[in-house]
Amino acid sequence: MMGAAALAQPSAAALPLDNLGLEHLDIVVPDPAASARFYARVFKTTLHQQPIRDTIRYFVLLGDLPADRQVGYIAIGAAAAGRTPSIGHYCTLAKVYDRAGMGRALEAAGFAGIRGAGGLGMWPDPDGLELQLFQPPAGLVTAAVKSSLPVEGDGVVTPIGVDHVMLLVSDIERSLPYYRLVYGAQAEAPRRPGDARVWFNLERGTRIGLQKAPSGEMPRIGHYAIKVARFDRNAVIARLQQLGAKVLDSADEPDVLRFLDDNGIVVELVQVTSNK
Repeated sequence: MMGAAALAQPSAAALPLDNLGLEHLDIVVPDPAASARFYARVFKTTLHQQPIRDTIRYFVLLGDLPADRQVGYIAIGAAAAGRTPSIGHYCTLAKVYDRAGMGRALEAAGFAGIRGAGGLGMWPDPDGLELQLFQPPAGLVTAAVKSSLPVEGDGVVTPIGVDHVMLLVSDIERSLPYYRLVYGAQAEAPRRPGDARVWFNLERGTRIGLQKAPSGEMPRIGHYAIKVARFDRNAVIARLQQLGAKVLDSADEPDVLRFLDDNGIVVELVQVTSNK
């Protein structure tokens, strides 16, 4: 999907990744332009876009675009006919991305190799949930330019970057060996009493959560969370309601504002005091 970063020369230990944290995620929706307008009225951002075949992919920047184009973002693409709106994949940056070595390590441990050819590709976990990897210099795809999409009104909350993704898996114990191999057992956070989730702490204050998918539901990326600057909660709720979004209960995390976007995708806003 994004501009391909140069792959590293094979190294002695391709895994676990020497990660640089979560960079971006991808959502697929029936109408990317409508979704981009929605997000541009939530986030104080500059939309970018890139033509993809007969559609346009939009990028919601999670900060100012620097010269090296290394900025977090939400990519919005068109869903294939009949596909439910969803979070398609998430992307982690690695100091060194040894694709061949990673493939050998995963396959030796009984896991699937990469999906896709060329410089791009996705790494499926045991449930098929997709991870994309880049190494710097990566950054926002070079073909993306500032969007000409007209948007009525400005955003109301300042984004800082991706905070976490929550992966709904069929069996946590079945998934853990894969995630320990990819990110390292030392990245796994101690489980809190009563918390059924398992967290892997990555660099730059980003995280990946594993949670069992609800009974009868397929594994998927359940939600994503964006770090944002302090905001007026009532003003943001008012804007979300104005846009037809549904605000969800977040009494369990009072600093979080949780909502369904215009396509029913669960999003969380996590307030922070700095961009560290």
